[in-house]
Amino acid sequence: MNTKKHFILLMQSSSLWLLFWLIGLPAYYQQYSPVVMGVLCTLLSVALSLFAVFMLMRCRSEIRMSRAFWLSFYYTVPFAIYDTLYCGWYLGLGAGFLVSHWYLTVFYFSLWLTFIPTAWLLDKIAPQKT
Repeated sequence: MNTKKHFILLMQSSSLWLLFWLIGLPAYYQQYSPVVMGVLCTLLSVALSLFAVFMLMRCRSEIRMSRAFWLSFYYTVPFAIYDTLYCGWYLGLGAGFLVSHWYLTVFYFSLWLTFIPTAWLLDKIAPQKT
């Protein structure tokens, strides 16, 4: 990937984090019960899994794993950094936000466990795209 594509992914993920932050106000989703958050996380996970299949089926097999890696990276690492700055530093929760805001922590790992295996499976079952 070239520098421009990296920048675009960073801007997309930053914008998406800002949108999630705004939607989560006033208490960054703490105002909802764990059951509601569990249901929302499940629905979001299904949507992200479908997004992974859609995005990764569209690219050539030889770049699929690289694309999966960079999508995983840009949609987890900046989110973790922004959440750490907001929850850990600004709200003063420190590393404890990883537990109190467990619904954020889940996605720091789940995207890696979605995009990379999806790319691997698609390489096994999807025909070579030319």
